[in-house]
Parts: sequence; C-alpha cells; structure tokens
Amino acid sequence: MRLENKVALVTGASRGIGATVALRLAQEGADVIVNYVGEENFADARQVQESINALGRRAVLAEGNVADFNSAAEMVEQGVRAFGRIDILVNNAGINRDNLLLRMKEEEWDSVLAVDLKGVFNTTKAVTKYMMKNRYGRIISVSSVVGVAGNAGQANYAAAKAGVIGFTKSVAKELASRNITANAVAPGFIRTSMTDKLGDSAVEGALKMIPLGRMGEPEDIAKAVVFLASEDADYITGQILHVDGGMLM
Repeated sequence: MRLENKVALVTGASRGIGATVALRLAQEGADVIVNYVGEENFADARQVQESINALGRRAVLAEGNVADFNSAAEMVEQGVRAFGRIDILVNNAGINRDNLLLRMKEEEWDSVLAVDLKGVFNTTKAVTKYMMKNRYGRIISVSSVVGVAGNAGQANYAAAKAGVIGFTKSVAKELASRNITANAVAPGFIRTSMTDKLGDSAVEGALKMIPLGRMGEPEDIAKAVVFLASEDADYITGQILHVDGGMLM
C-alpha cells in the first residue's frame, strides 16, 4: 500500500491505459478522481469507479475536457471538493489523428496538440496551486517513445509528446522547491484497442524493433506510474522513464 492516504487524479481514465493506471493506484491505497469526457465514455468511467470502490478505496467521477482551460480547471475543482486535495496527477488523456504531413489537415494537427499537449498544461496548472499549498505533489505525464524518436505519419502526435517532455523538465525545475516532482513515462508499443486494430504485418514489423520481443501491456505503464508516484521515487524529478521493451535503448 505505497499510496495509502493519497488522492490521485487520472485524466482519460475511462478505458485503456488510464483505466489500468487508476485501478493500480487504488490497489496501492490511493483514492482516485476518474476523469472522462463525453456521455459516450460515462459507462466505462462508472465501471472503473465501481472497480475502485470494490477494492475498498473511494472514487469520484469528474467529467472534463482537458483541452479546454476552464473545463480542466472545473474538473480539478470537482476533485478537490470531493477529497480536499490532490496529491498525484497523472496526465494520461490523449488522442491521435495519424496522417502523412502532406495530407494532414489543420484540424488533425490542432486537435492532437490541444488534447495531448495543451491538455497537460491546463490540468497541471490547475492542480499546481493546491500542491504548492500542501508542499507536496507528484505529477506524472504520459509521453511516448514517438516524442523522442519521431515516426512517419505522426508529426502531430510526435510534436505533442515531445512537448510533454520539455514541459515536464521545465515544471520539475519550477516546482522542486515545494517538494513537487514532475516526471514522464514514455510508452513504446503497448497493447491497447488502438494497436488491436493493426494488421499482422504491422505488428510483426514493430516486434522486430523490440529486443524483448513482445508488446507491452497497460499494466506495464501502470507499474511505472505507481513507482513515480510513490516514496520510492522521492528523489527523482525531471526524468523520462521509457517503458518500451528496449525499443529505443
């Protein structure tokens, strides 16, 4: 129970990596604010909430669009009203709109940057004042190996995730004096509903680049997040933890 008596906010927690992270944090003792956006994701978010409650931890749902400054701020306020504070922020919400640069529409660029990068700014800014007041905080953002290496057909996604890395390092320097750490996790090829749609040839090609020879699981990312949120990582800040099976070693 490394996170007992802590309160965590996980954005994009209705499914996929976010849902797995939220459950893992609860298993380690944290109460969780489960963020989701849109009525279409309510049922999934409610299921995550019920699973956390079944573990004996408290969970509240907080609808909010991280890409919208005011919506993100209200989402944080919902969490603070429910629990009185937020100790851990996991910036997980993200989208992708893959396309080659020559074919990429302005909307495809803008929407990905709005959620994947501006969303991290919006939510982090809203949470920071509470963490500074409590002189404690753990900020963990989900970047990607694509933000380090780039990837054809993902100029928008790679730019956003690279921005998350620069943002994380800057925030780490700004907030260290208040006992607030900021780190990022950079997943590699993780088995999700998105990768499940890939053809066999695409999967085989990706696996050839991974020394461990397999895709990662959402649980692999969740374990890394828990570590960075725990006392085990008290002296770690401004770091990017690659969880990629050796893909970019």
